[in-house]
Amino acid sequence: MMALFDAPLRTRLIVPVFTFMALWGCALSITRYSIPEEMEEGSFVANLATDLGLDVRSLVQRSAKLDVIQSKNYLDINKETGELIIREKIDRESICMTKTTSCFLKMDVILENPIRIFNLELEIMDINDNAPLFRRKTMHLDISEATPPGERFSLTNAVDADVGANSIKTYYLSESKYFNIDIQTGSDGSKYVDLVLSGNLDREEHSSHNLILTAVDGGVPPRSGTASIVINVLDINDNAPLFSQPVYAVNVSENAAAGTVVMTLNATDLDEGTNAQLVYSYTLYTSEKTQEIFSLDPNTGEIKVKGVIDYEESQSFEMHIQAQDRGASPLTGNCKVLLNVTDLNDNYPEVTIKSVKSSLTEDVAVGTLIAVISVRDRDSGRNGVVELTLNQEKSLPFRLDKSSEGYFELLVSKPLDREIISKYDITLRVTDKGSPPLSENETITLEILDINDNAPKFPQSFYTIHVVENNLPGALLTSLSAFDPDLNENQYLVYFIMEKEIVNTSMSMLFSINPENGDLYALKTFDYEREREFLFHIEARDSGVPPLSSNVTVHIIILDQNDNTPLIVSPWRAQGSVVEEVIPRSTDKGHLVAKVIAIDADSEQNARVTYQLLQITDSTLFSLDQYNGEIRTTRMFSYRDPRVQRLVIVAKDNGQPALSATVTIKISTVEHAMSFSETTELPIEYDVFTDLNLYLVIGLGAVSFLLLITILVIIVLKCQKPKPKAIKLPPANRNSVISRNSMISQRSSTIADSTLISSDAYWYSLFLAETRKGKVVVRQPIIPKGAGYFVSSIPRSIGPSETTDSRASTLEYSK
Repeated sequence: MMALFDAPLRTRLIVPVFTFMALWGCALSITRYSIPEEMEEGSFVANLATDLGLDVRSLVQRSAKLDVIQSKNYLDINKETGELIIREKIDRESICMTKTTSCFLKMDVILENPIRIFNLELEIMDINDNAPLFRRKTMHLDISEATPPGERFSLTNAVDADVGANSIKTYYLSESKYFNIDIQTGSDGSKYVDLVLSGNLDREEHSSHNLILTAVDGGVPPRSGTASIVINVLDINDNAPLFSQPVYAVNVSENAAAGTVVMTLNATDLDEGTNAQLVYSYTLYTSEKTQEIFSLDPNTGEIKVKGVIDYEESQSFEMHIQAQDRGASPLTGNCKVLLNVTDLNDNYPEVTIKSVKSSLTEDVAVGTLIAVISVRDRDSGRNGVVELTLNQEKSLPFRLDKSSEGYFELLVSKPLDREIISKYDITLRVTDKGSPPLSENETITLEILDINDNAPKFPQSFYTIHVVENNLPGALLTSLSAFDPDLNENQYLVYFIMEKEIVNTSMSMLFSINPENGDLYALKTFDYEREREFLFHIEARDSGVPPLSSNVTVHIIILDQNDNTPLIVSPWRAQGSVVEEVIPRSTDKGHLVAKVIAIDADSEQNARVTYQLLQITDSTLFSLDQYNGEIRTTRMFSYRDPRVQRLVIVAKDNGQPALSATVTIKISTVEHAMSFSETTELPIEYDVFTDLNLYLVIGLGAVSFLLLITILVIIVLKCQKPKPKAIKLPPANRNSVISRNSMISQRSSTIADSTLISSDAYWYSLFLAETRKGKVVVRQPIIPKGAGYFVSSIPRSIGPSETTDSRASTLEYSK
């Protein structure tokens, strides 16, 4: 309401007093409404326009507004309908903090032009929206078991934020035969509750009690809250110590050692704490002699031997013992202990070895005599009856036979094996029939002597050894150790290789074994391209009489090493020379220019060759297939392209590390294709032609000779002086040579591919066309005059081709 007067006060300094009186006179009447708390937002309260006698349209025209006094604005006016509605839920407990039955919310409805004020009072009615709540969810009480019934104990009350009928109405206690509650009402109407003891408590029966206290209000429906009551019953000394039985009968052996526990008394007290702590002691009825021989522990009740017990002097003892607790008014319990002394077997039996053998060979016959034993016991009756036995912890191959009264023979009962047990400790145990029985032990040590009855044994019957080629001569391959369980010379082993020839070669020329420790060595360097594997036997023999032996199979597998560089066999070129190819400039895209072929004498991945362009004049003009080595044009030639293209191609294997070879191809282009059908006759002098025939005859004779006597050729190969290595071919093509006519040629669109000709003996290609009038005619393009040619072949006897320093299988010309 004060906000309505702030604006005029800012514009005028003096306001007539009667103006304020007139305004206050307009607001003397009060309109009251009552609503329950927690009404939903938008709920209808009243129609102000009707109740105040106002036109609905004037609410908007006169700027009607609602001013709540000293509180949050929970209501609002709908100016279109004139209704008073809930703007926000109203919580009665948050508006009226004090627990009063009435709670009002005061507000003013203010209209302007002219100003008019209507006073409203909104009574907030309480609903049962709060449950009773205990300030302490768990209440602990300590009550002595001696507390008399009727004793009262105050409890923490519950509180309820609601008022009137919705406040706390009553309390309930969970069922108990020892406790109930007494509810009282205060001057302000609040409820108080006391816990009342209704029965006698016994801590030994129930040491604690757990109760549930429930507070219920008077709302509809009623709400409730709970709290736990934990009652700990305090002990009093109301139970005397109690022994498990009034009389104990115990047997004790004579000559029992000092400190021997006879028995332990165990009395119980149902109380707790110091009321249950017991002290044991003799009563006056126990004789002094008994107390001198036996001790009693006051804390544990343990009875021990303190003096000497003699059966002949006293056959029994009687003790009177009491247990007393440590309570303020101590209580006691009593029992009697009867001790009966048991007579003992005082003399130990005796065992004597009359005759004994300290060692036997492991092949002695069953029934062989080892020793003669005598036994006796100086006691009489059953205490003097003795029994002689062997230690049966292990199954011993021996037995005892009674030869006469008091005498026994120790014999072999099973075959002996020194490799299983080399020495026996035979324990003879003599025991009497006394109670308790006495016994005496005697041990005989018997050593088993060895004979050569075990052959050497290898850990496995078959050994597979992998050796990488190019090994060093004398390299250790493995150690083959056999085991012989015998002793001394019977276990001394000698190793040797069992002789076996492979293609007239003895194993002892290839491998060597240390006769003492079985270390196996390689005597030569192995070549995977020549030898793949070896299979032979190694024998281990002991030094016994007679000697025994066993053998093992050894399988040597030679592993390939990337030790051969790829050899480019097509296009052929002289060592260090450049291969030249001529193609027309009108060649189409995709035209095959040349094909590079390289071979690798290694195997598997080491022999897998791929091709790459190392250098190229124009990378857009040619392409190289990395797998088959084909060089093709990628586009047609243009007038800007140089007439000569230079390609450097590398052939690389897949070994680790990779080895490679390169070839340089010079490609020349011509404007028009030339005819390749013309034959140029190159005269070769008759003496050269005669030498060529001689070479061919010698080559054919060598091949025939090798086919008939292969074994002799291998021996010759081994004896030959090794030549410089270039490349080794795979075994299947060991004697093969690939050659191709790669002379300088001028060709049109037809390019002669490399020809790979194979045979079991060798690969070669002779570019001989025909013989005419004593002259060799070679089909070649026109070349400079005066160039002489000769043809050579590689005989099969040289094995794998080595073309690095050789002119074999080539067609060459000299300048």
